[in-house]
Amino acid sequence: MKKHDQDFMKRQNRLTVFEIIKNQPPISRASIAKQTGMSATTISRIVGELTEQGYILESEQVSAGLGRKSTLLGLIDASVLSIGIELDRHKISVGVVDLQGKAVCSEVHGHFPDERFETTMMRIGKIVGDLLRKGGIDPARVVGIGVGLPGIVNNETGIVVFSVQMGWKNVRLAELLKDLTGFEVAVDNELKVKALAEHLKGSAIGSNRTALIGFGNGVGSSLIIDGEIYRGDMNSAGEIGHTTIDPNGMLCECGKAGCLQTYVNISSLLLEASKIRQVHTIEELFEAKKAGERWAVHLVDRALMYMSITVNNIVCMYNPDSVILSGELVDKFPDIYEEVKELCSTTLVWEPLRESYRFLRSELNEQGVLIGSGLLAQTRFFTLE
Repeated sequence: MKKHDQDFMKRQNRLTVFEIIKNQPPISRASIAKQTGMSATTISRIVGELTEQGYILESEQVSAGLGRKSTLLGLIDASVLSIGIELDRHKISVGVVDLQGKAVCSEVHGHFPDERFETTMMRIGKIVGDLLRKGGIDPARVVGIGVGLPGIVNNETGIVVFSVQMGWKNVRLAELLKDLTGFEVAVDNELKVKALAEHLKGSAIGSNRTALIGFGNGVGSSLIIDGEIYRGDMNSAGEIGHTTIDPNGMLCECGKAGCLQTYVNISSLLLEASKIRQVHTIEELFEAKKAGERWAVHLVDRALMYMSITVNNIVCMYNPDSVILSGELVDKFPDIYEEVKELCSTTLVWEPLRESYRFLRSELNEQGVLIGSGLLAQTRFFTLE
């Protein structure tokens, strides 16, 4: 047990030093020791290992005052790459992500909701191989794959426990994708990795308590507290889309009636619209609203009201310092952000809390899940190595 604890501490110390060098370059060994409380010997050992493995670049000695000099450290961005994948009902996004969270190259492919899980995994395996070849990327530089998808995911085992949108239950995603690609695979809920990406590289840099809410094919949320994802016991914290609004309401795909997402998500809005006339895309619905058709105005305004109520509930429950509005609906129709912000600031957020948080747009937009998944794979690699 003692040996296990020592190994765990060594991995955590290594990851801590790595993250500091990544996020605060250029930085000296002394500064790292001061921030972490680790001894100079421990810092030198970890930096030596990372340098030997080709991750760290040491700059020339620079003046540090009164003739003293120190060597500054930074990371070689291209020394480590990972594959980030977003799986959604209608699309598969795949990209190569570097140490700074930048997508070196990426592609978006269509996905059929009724496609078998094994078929989807085989397609992803081929997409990954083709992308590396087309990008001229050496697979030896890729430390792993990260996958973000909607639903409840066991992030430790890589098993998708339940995903309404994908139609999957208890599927061993990490295991199969590793067999197909040869890479280590980390899997997590899409909004959890997106919130992490926004916290590290997007609109919520510097936030201590970030709440991200996603509105698209489903509805969900995620909370980052002091840089860590809040997961709950089953990694299901944030599944606000399946909170009950009306027990006598519309049936949700999950099998319950009156879930929040049945009033807001894209498929439910199109289903409601089809009771008036045939509407094939969400763009058509918003065009009808723009044209002033009363039924379309009613549907969209009702959705905006429920979005604002969701923000209020999140703010009241978690008291975040930052709330990020994201998801396909917000990406496609940027005006939604301003309309929801107005509703929240005037009526629908509890008055004592209206000025307690920053209301933000997603800065990473449609690449947020891809980038967050890639960063997840990198973190897993440096923790386990």
